[in-house]
Amino acid sequence: MSFNTFGHIFRVTTFGESHGPALGCVVDGCPSRIPLSAADIQHHLDRRKPGQSRFTTQRREPDSVRILSGTFSDEATGGEVTTGAPIALLIDNVDQRSKDYSDIKDKYRPGHADYTYDIKYGLRDYRGGGRSSARETAARVAAGAIARKIVPGATVRGALVQMGPHRIARDNWDWNEIDRNPFFCPDAKAAEKFADYLDGIRKSGSSIGAVIEIVAEGVPPGLGAPVYGKLDAELASALMSINAVKGVEIGDGFAAAELSGEENADEMRMGNDGKPRFLSNHAGGILGGISTGQSVVARFAVKPTSSILNLRRTIDRFGRETEIVTTGRHDPCVGIRAVPVGEAMVACVLADHYLRHRAQAGEGPAWPFTPNQT
Repeated sequence: MSFNTFGHIFRVTTFGESHGPALGCVVDGCPSRIPLSAADIQHHLDRRKPGQSRFTTQRREPDSVRILSGTFSDEATGGEVTTGAPIALLIDNVDQRSKDYSDIKDKYRPGHADYTYDIKYGLRDYRGGGRSSARETAARVAAGAIARKIVPGATVRGALVQMGPHRIARDNWDWNEIDRNPFFCPDAKAAEKFADYLDGIRKSGSSIGAVIEIVAEGVPPGLGAPVYGKLDAELASALMSINAVKGVEIGDGFAAAELSGEENADEMRMGNDGKPRFLSNHAGGILGGISTGQSVVARFAVKPTSSILNLRRTIDRFGRETEIVTTGRHDPCVGIRAVPVGEAMVACVLADHYLRHRAQAGEGPAWPFTPNQT
């Protein structure tokens, strides 16, 4: 099984399974002398870890991270800094209950990767899905915590903006609300409705999907490269690699198909700071695959959790028709904990492109150009 690494200069390789002894990642290409402690990473892992409310899986994992390599004590500050060597991170699994899956070890869960893993590799880890489990995303969040330190002045934040058919009111958007409810929801009134709605879904033994929006502010212009290294293309690839994601859009995305050319164009004026001022951001901060300096905006759709309590028809690995009920501990809406995962993937892509841009173009040209400049 290859393809466990993403990125070009800032490269992340993840390893481990849902019910194995541990999971983790190796981050390669991180510049030296960046302050980094386990606490810097733990903050983001704590936002993703399970069991924090009745709306997520009740698996109890502390997700405590250990830095195994790639840092050294800075004599000037006494703190740990990166050395430029590979950074290895390890997260122990401590609350696996593999017996929950013994009754369905030969049955394929509809909507899950059971059949496709079996038909490709000739075997599968039925204990929670093994490598296909969203448990793997803890390693991504750990890597993303390092990536956030790469691009000077950039911030990456995410929010759940839709659950099932229910959307937030964008006029009520308040980033401070994100940490005040269990849904990472920026609309306090919508969060109350989500709670009642998801309670009903959870008690019925079913699940529901969600839409997450990631906003990266302070992204410098010039990141990304035509034709096959477009920033938006690699953001889409990174977000699509997250478990259960079935759709990605940048900026207005599919809604742009309903706009006229005049409505969609992000008109420009000169700002008082001598930099371009865009009058709108339908493009989501990316034009021609290259960042404009505006906020980079991406959304992704997460399907309903495949493991549910209600009876469904399926087949087993021997070709026999059967039925299945998935017991155990599962998220009724996996989109909730996908918010910090989406942030991490965007942060990793931006870090990689920032380092690639710096390697190829350095500081870049002075702007604005003079009329006779060649």
